Amino acid sequence: MSKPKKKNQKDSQLVMRLPKGERDAFVSLCKDLDTSAAREIRRFIRQFLSEHEQPSEKDT
Repeated sequence: MSKPKKKNQKDSQLVMRLPKGERDAFVSLCKDLDTSAAREIRRFIRQFLSEHEQPSEKDT
């Protein structure tokens, strides 16, 4: 029997490449700020989508 999915369960990944130094600096700063790199990237994506939201067809 499989477990039911949680409402906010993440079900996909985004793989990206960046210079090791930038990645290490970002992860280190996140740690210093008591947050995680994944949390900050998700926050950035949500903010970016919100700022660039296009009206849907039903809104027009």
